[in-house]
Amino acid sequence: MQRLYGVWGGMMRKNKLDKSKLLALGDRFRIYILFGVIFIFMSLFAPRFFNSYNLTTILRTVSMNATIALGFTIVMICGEMDLSIGRTATFAAVIALTLQKKFGYGISVPIAVLAGAGVGLLNGILVAKIKINSFIVTIGTMTILQGATYTITGGNSVSLSGDKVFAISDFLAKPLLPMLPPRVLLTILFVVVFHLFVSNSQWGRNFYMVGGNRTTAWLAGINTDRITITAFILSSTMAAVAGILFAMESSAATLNMGDNSLMYVVSATIIGGTAMSGGKGGILRSVVAVLSLEMLYTGTILFGFGNEVKIFISGLILALVVLYEAYASYKHEKTIGQRAVLLEELAQAKEKI
Repeated sequence: MQRLYGVWGGMMRKNKLDKSKLLALGDRFRIYILFGVIFIFMSLFAPRFFNSYNLTTILRTVSMNATIALGFTIVMICGEMDLSIGRTATFAAVIALTLQKKFGYGISVPIAVLAGAGVGLLNGILVAKIKINSFIVTIGTMTILQGATYTITGGNSVSLSGDKVFAISDFLAKPLLPMLPPRVLLTILFVVVFHLFVSNSQWGRNFYMVGGNRTTAWLAGINTDRITITAFILSSTMAAVAGILFAMESSAATLNMGDNSLMYVVSATIIGGTAMSGGKGGILRSVVAVLSLEMLYTGTILFGFGNEVKIFISGLILALVVLYEAYASYKHEKTIGQRAVLLEELAQAKEKI
């Protein structure tokens, strides 16, 4: 009888381990599951969702926020926060279009990208060297950039006209391949490069180590300040690139064009599985989350719902993910120091006694 109970206990422990592995697998691929569910549901039930025009529009709309999410994800992997991304996108777009009138895109675009990188360098130095909390630093930067943008433009939107300007705009918007305009193709290229960089390079692994445990990373010989500064530079640079490309396609830059990107990108990055505490996340998952949210937003519009429903659904999904992350963190804290295999071996040893 004792042996029977031992066998039964072993089976129960094995089932518990299998269930834990299944849950862990589901957590790892949750954003891909969510993407599939949203895409299938909208394709079947949302009016006029599954057609080339609508899907092309979704991809074009996603391009800006997906590009911003690349650098922002790296900052969050490092355990930091960059709240200035939306304003950086607007600031760079305004600089690019303002200087284009005198020097053309060949000069204005590189200057605007460097300006965005400079914002990231400032953020990184204040966070890594001066040791100011990134939340406070980037709120301050966001406010400064807003004032700088209004000063440059005089409080007015910037727009361009002319055959050359419209030719570039048309080129960026017109699909070269089915559903893939050049701006979308550039975004895909950025995603591939950043994914390979973060996943396969030593610098990429260092981002995770710094976010997971800064002290351990420092003891391992990693220059944690340099890694943190690099993360902020990449975040602001990609925000600037996103804003510039959007402005070039539309031949205009409004003073609030990047405002919605902040909460959009933050929500998508967290939903995609990047931990706010750092050390966990992925480029592809953030991009898929951006695409999933955009499909969800487009679907609500096609169903005839207003903007308030879109905001409610986005907030609800984000709240559920945050609650799940808190629960997962709590469960992880409870199991620190436990070794499931060792516990099973001890149970088997007791059965033999």
